[in-house]
Amino acid sequence: MMTFLNALAVAGFAGLLSAVAHAQEGKTMKANVPVQRVFGPEHPGGRYKHAPSITQLANGDLYLVFYAGSDEYADDTAIYGARLPKGSSHWTPPVPIADAPNRPEGNPVIWQAPDGKVWVFYVVRYGPTWSKSIIQAKISTDGAKTWSDPMIVSLTQGMMVRNHPLALPNGDILLPAYHEVGDDPESVSAETCSLFFIYDAKNHTWTETNRIRSRLGNLQPAVVAMTDKHLICYCRAGGSYEDMPDRRIVWSESHDGGRTWSEGRDTDFRNPNSAVELIRLRNGHLLLIFNDSTSLRTPLTAAISTDGGKTFPYRRNLFEGEDAFAYPSAVQTDDGKIHLVFS
Repeated sequence: MMTFLNALAVAGFAGLLSAVAHAQEGKTMKANVPVQRVFGPEHPGGRYKHAPSITQLANGDLYLVFYAGSDEYADDTAIYGARLPKGSSHWTPPVPIADAPNRPEGNPVIWQAPDGKVWVFYVVRYGPTWSKSIIQAKISTDGAKTWSDPMIVSLTQGMMVRNHPLALPNGDILLPAYHEVGDDPESVSAETCSLFFIYDAKNHTWTETNRIRSRLGNLQPAVVAMTDKHLICYCRAGGSYEDMPDRRIVWSESHDGGRTWSEGRDTDFRNPNSAVELIRLRNGHLLLIFNDSTSLRTPLTAAISTDGGKTFPYRRNLFEGEDAFAYPSAVQTDDGKIHLVFS
C-alpha cells in the first residue's frame, strides 16, 4: 500500500463558505478548490506516508509532520517534518524529527503554542499493534528548526494522539488523546475511548480526564472551545472496517474547561471508522472535515456550522472517487486562508 500526502489550499473562509453556501440546504455538492500533491514514495521517508498534521508557525511559515516508513506496521517508521516558508509555493524536503532507536513511531501532531514554543506529539509503538503505543512529545524553541529530547506524556500502553491541542485560559494545554484497546488491526474495540490530557504549565505534569464512552467505541477526538468553559469534540467511531450503516461520528462536551466530559453520543454524520477534523474559524463558525460514508474513506466532505455546532446545513464534497482521502488536518492562517492536508 502506498499513501500520498496532499495539501488542499482553500482561498480563505469566505471562499469555502461561498463554496458550501451555494448548495441547497441539506444537499452535498462538489467543491472546486486547488490541491497540491506534496510528498509521495519518491520523497525521503519511505513508500508509506500517513497521518499528516499541519500548523502555522509564529513567523508565518506552515509546518507539516507525518509518519513514514515501508508500511504502517513496519519497524522503520519515523516522524518527519517539512516547511512551507511564508510566501513560497515549495515545501522543503522532509527530514526526520523523531526516530527512537529500534522503535516505530506514528500519528504525529504539530502545534504552535501561544508562548512561542512548537510542540510535536507522537506515539511510539512497543508491540505489533497500536494498542502497544505510548505518547511522547518534543518541544522546539526556535521555530521547529531544532527539537528537544523526547519527554513522556503517558506510559500507559494503548494511549495515542491524533488532533491539535488547545491552549487553556490559564496557560495549561488540553491534549486530545484516546486509549486503543485490542490487538485486531481490522477492527476498533467498543472499549476504545477518547480522553484528554491536561498539561500543568507550572508543574510540568500531565493529568488524564475522564474517558468518553460510546456505543461502538470512539477515538481521535477533535476539539474546539466555544467559550472558556464550554468545549465540544467530535470523535471517530469504532467498529470494523466493513460497512456499518448505523455508524456515526461521536460527540461529547465539557462545561468546565475540558476537565470532565459527557458520555459520547452519535451525531447525524456518517463515519467509516475514519479520522475527522474540527476547527473553529475566526468568525466563530465551525468547520468539520470528514468522510461522508459508513464504509469508505471517500468522499472527503466539508461542513460548516454558523450556529455553534447546532446544525451544519451546508456541505461540499472536496474529493470523491474510488481513492481514499483520509486523516484530514486543517489550520486557518493569518491571512484567513484555510489549509487542509490529508493522505
